[in-house]
Amino acid sequence: MKTIGSVVSGWIKPASRVLDLGCGDGALLEHLSKSHNIRGYGLEINHQSINACIARGVNVIDQDLNNGLDNFADQSFDTVLMTQTLQTLRYPHIALDEMLRIGKQCIVTFPNFGHWRTRGVLALKGRMPVTKQLSYQWYDTPNIHFFTYKDFEILCQQRNISIVDKTFIGGLSSDLKLDVVWPNLFSHTAVYNLKK
Repeated sequence: MKTIGSVVSGWIKPASRVLDLGCGDGALLEHLSKSHNIRGYGLEINHQSINACIARGVNVIDQDLNNGLDNFADQSFDTVLMTQTLQTLRYPHIALDEMLRIGKQCIVTFPNFGHWRTRGVLALKGRMPVTKQLSYQWYDTPNIHFFTYKDFEILCQQRNISIVDKTFIGGLSSDLKLDVVWPNLFSHTAVYNLKK
């Protein structure tokens, strides 16, 4: 079964420089350090997650992504990652531009808000969905932008961002390949490899 980690690992070159924006507990950077011998750094704002990174031996900087990435030079990383964070930022389009300024490639993952469960809960119950992937209530969710993979691809086209590769993760529907045939309906997570 495809996971974010397995897809990302396939797109990262060994011994490369990687910056993970919104790195959480540092598990992905730790994995990439061990499997690909990368030189990795993470940016995180949550202090519990920062402590978890430190405990894992992951280099982490306490930084709010909404304040920009001016402290990084152009093309200073081989890959800039952002997993499950883009939808939480005030200006995701600016964050994408900055990622592509400081990285030779960027890898972005985000929840697909067009997934059938999300649509079903909203249509049948008339309430904002709470699912395994979107586990917050409407009043405490960090997600402030709700978009589908189609919306994201239109944004990339408008900003002249090249989609090098993409894949979709769909849980049970992956076994039936429904996330490949109808990704907007059956994939709960989209994973993109981008270049400027």
